[in-house]
Amino acid sequence: MKKIKIPSVKHLKEAAVILLKSYGNHRIFALYGELGSGKTALVQAICRELGMTDMVNSPSFPLVNEYRSGNNRIVYHFDFYRIKNLEEVYDLGYEDYFYSGNYCFIEWPEKIEQLLPAGTIPVKIEVDARKERILWIDSPIPDS
Repeated sequence: MKKIKIPSVKHLKEAAVILLKSYGNHRIFALYGELGSGKTALVQAICRELGMTDMVNSPSFPLVNEYRSGNNRIVYHFDFYRIKNLEEVYDLGYEDYFYSGNYCFIEWPEKIEQLLPAGTIPVKIEVDARKERILWIDSPIPDS
């Protein structure tokens, strides 16, 4: 398990670089953390590193946002906080996104864990007593 300490928001870039370099072949990241832990801020930093030109914000109401870079790279950003059942995720056509080969960053993945494909990288964001963030990055989810 990899540990990345983020003492402040200005260190998010470093965490994004480490994450992308360490898991270069993987495209799906499951972001676990409490409300306000920094999941969306981390996705923003990663998207900047990937050259995304779109504004990156939480996709709370549409469930998924699509971001594009100048060279037409695509990133999908999911927020499943508000889903009530898996039928909503099926209706979204999640498989088209997850198996597209594009980056997928999933907030609140615990609500859809049985749908996460093999190779998904679990990333847990903790906030310590000093309000520093710690990323705990686990091995990819194995094939079932």
